[in-house]
Amino acid sequence: MTVFLGLGIAGIVLLTLSLIFDGVLEGLLGDAFGGLLNGLFDGLLSLPVIAGFLSMLGFGGAIVLGTTGAGTTGAAVAGGAAGLMAGWLTWKFSKALMRDQTTATPRGEDLVGTSGSVVTRIPADGYGEVLLRLAGQTVKYSAKSAVPVERGTEIWVEGTLSTTSVTVRPVER
Repeated sequence: MTVFLGLGIAGIVLLTLSLIFDGVLEGLLGDAFGGLLNGLFDGLLSLPVIAGFLSMLGFGGAIVLGTTGAGTTGAAVAGGAAGLMAGWLTWKFSKALMRDQTTATPRGEDLVGTSGSVVTRIPADGYGEVLLRLAGQTVKYSAKSAVPVERGTEIWVEGTLSTTSVTVRPVER
């Protein structure tokens, strides 16, 4: 019983370590043996899969050993089957999570062509502030314009000067 519980606890510790040190095995051993192991730890031999297998082997074996008269061999077989199922489910679940794609991270160049409004007056060839919408969020940028632009005026972004500033022109209707 102690061995099975020890395996279960070791699996939980391994899972915790895999969450903290994600990618360490890939970094340490990925280029070993001329790149032969590259990608090996991304699938069935990933730390979460091994941890799931080890935990269910230990805890499943302990449950079978404690609740039935199957003996150590029967408990090991039942725990091994439970471990294989847990490892397979962990692998399938992690593959599904890795397929989840998000949109690209917005960049400053994505602002060119968008409209906004002036919140701090922009003097000619000087800086003011504008509110723009980037990826659905309202953000404030420093803005420069060739002509003076008053507060509240609708503007059009012509270019980006830096990560926090843009060039604008007033919208003419």
